[in-house]
Amino acid sequence: MREGIAHVQVAEDILEAHAGALGKDLTAYKNHVMRVLRFFRLLGGDCTEHVVIAASFHDLGIWTAGTFDYLEPSVLLAEKYLEATDRSDHVDEVTAVIVNHHKLRPYRGPFEDSVERFRRADLADVSLGLIRSGLTRAEVRSVRSQLPNSGFHRRLFDLTLWQFLRHPLHPLPMVRL
Repeated sequence: MREGIAHVQVAEDILEAHAGALGKDLTAYKNHVMRVLRFFRLLGGDCTEHVVIAASFHDLGIWTAGTFDYLEPSVLLAEKYLEATDRSDHVDEVTAVIVNHHKLRPYRGPFEDSVERFRRADLADVSLGLIRSGLTRAEVRSVRSQLPNSGFHRRLFDLTLWQFLRHPLHPLPMVRL
């Protein structure tokens, strides 16, 4: 099993289905998803199928909807996928993970364990390991060396700058308190 995650093929299938929208960022986004899942596991999380699905869709709205205000488009994509694949019983958890993955404060609420671990795992990756969220430097370094950045953070910087120039009073619309 590649990546040591039982449902990694689900993520690969989802991302490949959106390869056209992702374009040249396919590898960058795929590696981000896989790094987040690895960090999630290192934080003690169980990479269930619904966590893998949430990871695959969590930022995808950036590319499919062409917006940096991407949480709702990402949720809608995930909901359509879950419905189309007879997994609608996972909608609430997948939605909670996606909507709260940029929450600044620890998440408290339904599906707290998976949402909070995912939030922390994503933060560790987005911050390039500056905020390790309980991971060791060696763990972050190991995951990052196995799954290279491939331009993901450069793309985030460009998108953030573009959003700031267009909406200086709302530069990070995906961030939640």
